[in-house]
Amino acid sequence: MQKHKENKIKKEKSRLSLHTLLAMAFIIFTVIASGLLLIEVVFLEKFYYYFKIQETKNIASELIDAYDTEEFEETMRSVSFSNQICISVIDSRNYVLYQSDVMGNRCLLHGWHNYLFQIQQEVKNSETGTICMNVFDEQINMKTLVLGSVIGDVQNPDGYMLFNTALEPVGTTVLLLKRLLLMIAILLFVAGFIIALILSNRLSVPIIQITESAKRMAHGNYDTEFKGGGYKEVDELAQTLTYAEHEISKIDTMQRDLIANVSHDLRTPLTMLKAYAEMIRDLSGDNPVKRNAHLQVIIEETDRLTMLVNDILDLSKLENGSQKLEPTTFDVTAWMTEICSRYKGVSEQMGYHLSFTPDESREVTCDAGKMERVVCNLINNAINYTGDDKQVFVKQVNTELGVRIEVRDTGAGIEEDKIKKIFDKYYRSENHKREVVGTGLGLSIVKAILKLHNYGYGVRSKLGEGSVFWFEIR
Repeated sequence: MQKHKENKIKKEKSRLSLHTLLAMAFIIFTVIASGLLLIEVVFLEKFYYYFKIQETKNIASELIDAYDTEEFEETMRSVSFSNQICISVIDSRNYVLYQSDVMGNRCLLHGWHNYLFQIQQEVKNSETGTICMNVFDEQINMKTLVLGSVIGDVQNPDGYMLFNTALEPVGTTVLLLKRLLLMIAILLFVAGFIIALILSNRLSVPIIQITESAKRMAHGNYDTEFKGGGYKEVDELAQTLTYAEHEISKIDTMQRDLIANVSHDLRTPLTMLKAYAEMIRDLSGDNPVKRNAHLQVIIEETDRLTMLVNDILDLSKLENGSQKLEPTTFDVTAWMTEICSRYKGVSEQMGYHLSFTPDESREVTCDAGKMERVVCNLINNAINYTGDDKQVFVKQVNTELGVRIEVRDTGAGIEEDKIKKIFDKYYRSENHKREVVGTGLGLSIVKAILKLHNYGYGVRSKLGEGSVFWFEIR
């Protein structure tokens, strides 16, 4: 028991509130976003340099391919100005054929530090005919990209094409982007916190309200209203709890009625037992005739109490599923004939007439003992409520699916709005002319046994013409 409590406490501790879950989700979101932003800031400059170099290489490749065209010079100047690249074209005799200067004195090809022919010599001496390097000029305090490539065959080139572009502005751009990304990260953090707070309130408030309503219902207030929160899951939870509240209210009402009815049914025989016991003690103790009469009343009331207690226990076992079926196969016609024959004594003593109309013999498989109780309860109910002619009719009808048993009386019938209550515990129709014998649980036991077998059942009734109770054995 202690271990069970400890496990329960551990489970409760392991459960997280909605606020905690949203906070965790926000933290995870922030960590992921910050990590992505950190990676981007750290590697942004390298990425920028890489793409700048690749872009310059692509421009160089395109210009080399367009070298022999008539529009080469115009294309070269256009590319030079639009991309801020200095370009020089030298022939094999070191004669400058074309040049475009967009960087002024900062250009390594055309400025005051003219490295044009040194760079051309580097290209000439390279094994691949191509060079690409970052050069930092301390005198102008600038990092630049130098790229050179031969025109034509590497071993016997027609000339050389050289490129120079500034890389230093990239650093300024990266710094601006870093600041911008930092601002974006802060805004994302604040926005994520606000969104998480709003969602937390929107999601948790209706759940908190439902929890409070459930607590009120747990204290016996079955008029509690469960409101949803505009979300499908929360609305479904509210509807489910509302349905549960209605069902619990029904069960509570039934429980109160059961206690009231049982108390009433117990009070009468107990009062009778006490009264007649006192009469024997005070009045008829020495009179054998009166004493025996009083003792007979005590025995009858004791039997009535025993029957009531047995019915309550049997119904409880049937409803909670503790009673199991013990199916057997038998001839239903012979079985019904034997049951109806037992009422011959009742017919002779009390003037009732019970008639049984059989169908062709057919074997069925069910719990014969429990189904016998169903038949007897229905016949007893018909005897209690039949008309002045005291006629009860039992009929067997074979169907494609099984056997249908009908028990008909000639009483006053049942109102249509009360038919659905007829199988409820302690419900008794008021349409009868004589004292009803029984505990008021007979039809409830019939219902429980038939549901346990999963058999169909019902009642047809018309005012002034009697009622027909039926069930099917399949």
